Amino acid sequence: MTVMQAPGYRRAEYHGFEAGGGHFVYLVSAGAIFEIDADVRAVLTRLDGQELSHAALVRELSSDGTDPADAEALVRELRAARLIQLGAAAPVMPQAPPADFPLQALVLNVTNQCNLACTYCYEFGADKIATPAGKPKYMTLETAQASVDLLIREAVGRKAVHITFFGGETLMNFKLLRDVVDYANTATAAAGKGITYSLTTNATLLTPEIVTFLSDNRIGVTVSMDGPPELQDKHRVYKNGKGSYAVIEPRLRTLIAHHKTRAITARVTLTEGVTDVVRIFRHLKDDLGFHEVGFAPVTTGEERAYSLDDNGMDSVLAQFSLLADEWLEYALRGESHGFTNVSETISELISGVNKSHPCGAGLGLMGVSPSGDLSPCHRFTDADTHSMGHVSSGIDRAKQGAFLKKGHVEAKYDCQSCWARPLCAGGCHHEAFVRYGDTGHANLHYCDWIRQWTDTCLRIYGVLAVQNPGFLERFAERKGLS
Repeated sequence: MTVMQAPGYRRAEYHGFEAGGGHFVYLVSAGAIFEIDADVRAVLTRLDGQELSHAALVRELSSDGTDPADAEALVRELRAARLIQLGAAAPVMPQAPPADFPLQALVLNVTNQCNLACTYCYEFGADKIATPAGKPKYMTLETAQASVDLLIREAVGRKAVHITFFGGETLMNFKLLRDVVDYANTATAAAGKGITYSLTTNATLLTPEIVTFLSDNRIGVTVSMDGPPELQDKHRVYKNGKGSYAVIEPRLRTLIAHHKTRAITARVTLTEGVTDVVRIFRHLKDDLGFHEVGFAPVTTGEERAYSLDDNGMDSVLAQFSLLADEWLEYALRGESHGFTNVSETISELISGVNKSHPCGAGLGLMGVSPSGDLSPCHRFTDADTHSMGHVSSGIDRAKQGAFLKKGHVEAKYDCQSCWARPLCAGGCHHEAFVRYGDTGHANLHYCDWIRQWTDTCLRIYGVLAVQNPGFLERFAERKGLS
């Protein structure tokens, strides 16, 4: 007769790191961070590369001088906290959201037209997947109102909703934007909901009148901008090839000086030849006065002349690390630094994010094209192959369900052994489609980059947890996380 041996304890899936003189683990199954003491480290060390029964583990700890009762209690505590587990368990994945997960935000593409011809634009450039032929170039008020009505109807249980205005160049349809805000304010108030707004623009069409409207209505503004003149003008050009910096610089100063109700953010697209991260940050933050500056490297395809290769990404990561060190120095003094890439990751760590999907695309957020077609997000706007219904007829639940099933982190084999998956979940759906032809494919080309960056931010969190925990508390309050 074969006697089945009971499974022993193993270390759970976690990422260990040291910061601020303390020892920490990032527990993958929960997206949680624990500071651990010498006793806990002793248990984890005992289970490094081996499996021990409950009795054997308690016995070994007792042989090191730990009281048997204390050793027993510690082992049970670590099992309850899921830092150790019995036997080889499958990777723990977050559950899929329910089918009736309420909508929270819409991205209204109020026009698919733009007065610039940025060479890396995903909507008009080599990464284009949109099929706008025969469709409206500008959203009508009727379509916008139907979008607002859909958002309110689908936001069951939400206390507040959000609308982001997008393009093309958003301000080419400013009259509509103004009318939509009036309609949405009235409609959400009648439904007993709050509403917030944001807008993305290239800043070329900003006027004092528009700035006043944006400030009066507390509309957050993100400006797509790549830095000082020679870097801004490398890709962000007019159709005749002329650069845009000289046009937007005075308009930006007016925006930043007079928009007082919301932070003004710059979003930088990093491409081949536009990788001087520190210099760009200094110019946008210190010279122009943006409150926050965030960076997005372009890595969608190796054949794209403007995409960053491995060397370019290594350079970017090194400069990110320099700014991350500055961010920490500011935080230790209780000050805000303005490097969005750190702030966003720290926000997710504080929240204990454990993502089933990379973002809210197709879930709590959807994009609306000028024609009223629904899509997973603004990057899929006007792409017939990624339509998810129409504002007049509602969300196509079958298409939505198929998209979300494919995009779930559990469906991505390569993610199942990655400790950073609670924050990444495989990466951007659109980038995966452009590079691999599949929205559910993990973005394997930047996995190492994501792990290194996540480790950097974990160490920042750890230092603050030890040396200035009050900053983390205030940061959470300011971001609405507590």
